[in-house]
Amino acid sequence: MKSTLLLHHLKVENANAISGLTYGFPAISHFLGFTHALSRRLARDYGLTLGGCAVIAHQVDVHSHPVGGRGEQVFALTRNPLTHEGNTAPFNEEGRMHLDISLLIECHFNADDLPSGSGQDGDSLDLRIATLHQWFARTIPTLRVAGGTLLAIGKVQWREAYDEAALFRLRMSLLPGFALVCRHDLLSKHHQQRLVAEPDGELLDSLLDFVTLRHRAQRDEKEEVSWQRVAKPESGYLVPLAVGYQEISPIHDPGSVPSSRDQETPFRFVESIYTLGQWVSPHRIDDLDALLWRYRYQEPYYLCENRYQASELDEDDSDTESVLASDLF
Repeated sequence: MKSTLLLHHLKVENANAISGLTYGFPAISHFLGFTHALSRRLARDYGLTLGGCAVIAHQVDVHSHPVGGRGEQVFALTRNPLTHEGNTAPFNEEGRMHLDISLLIECHFNADDLPSGSGQDGDSLDLRIATLHQWFARTIPTLRVAGGTLLAIGKVQWREAYDEAALFRLRMSLLPGFALVCRHDLLSKHHQQRLVAEPDGELLDSLLDFVTLRHRAQRDEKEEVSWQRVAKPESGYLVPLAVGYQEISPIHDPGSVPSSRDQETPFRFVESIYTLGQWVSPHRIDDLDALLWRYRYQEPYYLCENRYQASELDEDDSDTESVLASDLF
């Protein structure tokens, strides 16, 4: 990672809150798609490219309201205009949400590669950085983030390197907030333990152990029965996460599949891949690379990959962290 681009406090309106079978936050592919679109424009204008990105959520507001007393939620949907016959128009259910997020984007260039401000080779580094910031400030508002409209950007900051003091200031600037990382290691560990008792158990069953609310009846000495909540296999603010796609068909020639979105690109049918994610506090991160999500293709998988590894200290304090994170969601 030669340098980083920090997009601080992006205010996004009406972003997509549904990701496959999950809801509550956009899929990681939305943010990598935003980074890729920005990278293509940067390559067109200056010949520079971007890589992976980290996602830090400061505040989210899902458009939903509670039903009943068990924490069940239903989406608050928009009312479409009536048809010509005066009947209610049919619609597809859409989950929307407002976001306040920060993106930390990997850059595949350093200071020597920055564009000059006036076209002269003698431009100072400060002027070239200012030129880059101005380009981002003009271009980013023209893009959509997770299908939502970008209303405001708090700060755009490009930096080539972080010393210990600068890294500390960066982590503190991302608070209050939580970064989304992959915890497939916890899912794999629990699944192996589950297979001992249930040899025919599926990986989906192990994932549901983390994301479902379960209660068990217990009888005390007085023969009175009470319902007790069953603890999750691991502590922490753990969530189901869509991390890519698996192919379920061969590649079709461009234009051979009717109604496909792009008639000039080869087409393939896929299904979503799910795993376990976790919201972690940025102040615990010593290596920024641990927060980054990147694309990886390995037949037959199209993945969004993150290589976060929790330390023993992080695991010990994960219960407190999950309580704090729940205040933001």
